[in-house]
Amino acid sequence: MAHSASSQTEDHRVSPTTEASDLVIPSNLKFLVSNIKNVVTIPLASDNYSLWRSQVLKITCANGFQSFIDPNSHPPPQTVTNQDGSSSPNPLFSKWVLTDQNISAFICSKISPTVLPYLIYLETTSVIWLSLQTRFQSTNRSKVIQLKNELHNISFKNSNMTQYLTDIKSLVDQIAAAGAVVDTEDIILHILNGLPPTYQSFKTAIRTMLTTITLDQPPLLLINSILFF
Repeated sequence: MAHSASSQTEDHRVSPTTEASDLVIPSNLKFLVSNIKNVVTIPLASDNYSLWRSQVLKITCANGFQSFIDPNSHPPPQTVTNQDGSSSPNPLFSKWVLTDQNISAFICSKISPTVLPYLIYLETTSVIWLSLQTRFQSTNRSKVIQLKNELHNISFKNSNMTQYLTDIKSLVDQIAAAGAVVDTEDIILHILNGLPPTYQSFKTAIRTMLTTITLDQPPLLLINSILFF
């Protein structure tokens, strides 16, 4: 794990002749910015925070910039103390600002227009990241509860088997996109519970199996092939 930006500036005393180095974008930051569209394939919207967060987090940490999204990490001081006791601009702070603003810009470039207005007055990457987390985590929990309730109450009704299983797959995928999972055995039980009485013998055969139910067992191969295509 990379050290926080503040740990890079333990010694704040410099020579009076020290000047800020020319600001050059590091190669790993260039890579991050140029590849964002290839890695983060979807813009953040109200219903995909967990998936979006996972993609952004992976590419950011892989390139050594995790400290910039850590709310407990702090930038270097804006000035340093010279040997004669005077103060001058800290080149490390200028470098930090360059990196931070590039990262926040690339994150904002992958956020939908409906979400961006909530971020326009936030200045640093870590503040933006924390704001998104605060805003969407509670929304995600409510979304997962809603989707699991729909899955619990799903019914075959007048559908056909292909459409019925496709509807279940859609709910399971949406739950996964919201950052939660549904156990395979629970998926099978939801499938069985929603089937009409004409499938009673099939349901009884599955429910009376002595071994753990999996989608690889012969009676469920058709369900498996449709549900996880």
